Amino acid sequence: MEFISKNGRLDKVLQANINTTRNQISNFIRSGNVKVDGKIVTKCGYKLYGGEKIEYEKKEAQIKNSYEVDFDIDRLYEDEDILILNKPPFLTVHSAPSVKEATLVDWLKSQNISLSTISGEERHGIVHRIDKQTSGALVIAKNNTAHLALSKQLEDKSMGRYYLAIVDTPLKDNIIVEKSIARNRNNRLKMAIDEKGRSAKSAFLKLITSTNEKNELIAVKLYSGRTHQIRVHLSSLSRHILGDDLYGFKSKEGKIKRVMLHAYILYLIHPRTGKKIYVKAPLFDDFKEILNTKFIMEKVYEKIDTDYIIDSFNTHF
Repeated sequence: MEFISKNGRLDKVLQANINTTRNQISNFIRSGNVKVDGKIVTKCGYKLYGGEKIEYEKKEAQIKNSYEVDFDIDRLYEDEDILILNKPPFLTVHSAPSVKEATLVDWLKSQNISLSTISGEERHGIVHRIDKQTSGALVIAKNNTAHLALSKQLEDKSMGRYYLAIVDTPLKDNIIVEKSIARNRNNRLKMAIDEKGRSAKSAFLKLITSTNEKNELIAVKLYSGRTHQIRVHLSSLSRHILGDDLYGFKSKEGKIKRVMLHAYILYLIHPRTGKKIYVKAPLFDDFKEILNTKFIMEKVYEKIDTDYIIDSFNTHF
């Protein structure tokens, strides 16, 4: 099919001619199905001046918004305003050009859950995110009022998370790391300590060492939300999370499939009631398996008690 364009962005002009959502149009363009004056264009924001010949082949499978959802996600808390989930490891939160599988947002849509629209079509309901390999508590906004309130809490730090991580070498002491972070200049996949970067602050709490005293279970509280912040700050202490090959973890014990980092406790002020709530996200089997192998579980359960962790941070930091 073809038509003569008007001026504007390619995605908006194309959407005016194809009856579907903008997100579907974006996927359609990025898949290489659109030509402008005979040349394939894959940039959604490509500038049209009017009069260009637009050619496209409308294939339903390629315009389709989402991948098949064949998984479920545990709901930790839900009411008319918010939904708190326990995100599994290896699940991407929202779609991107490089993502070729169903995302958490796809799951939300498959459940017909009412979602906020502030973050746009591809990120319905998403207030904050967790890296693909990281698991744990994630809050979803069901309406725009809740979304705005939670976003404000992220800024003033009245909403946050306590993380659990298993590290390759015990920390010397409980410690706060306050070092700025920026994109690594030599590897765009990584972040790095950079005094010209954005300010970042993390608190690390020792919980329990492994039976062979080589590893340690720690808790982490963030005072900022930079990409890979926990991993970068630990690396600056010459410590690494088990499974974190990107920042230098090495193992002779066999491949650990993912970064052993879990968002364990989420706290926030409810956007409607004003009540402060705490929600704990149970550990996944792969995390528990390493704990069972390396630690005395009776002592682990004592240390990962919600009140113990919160009280310990209040006492030590």
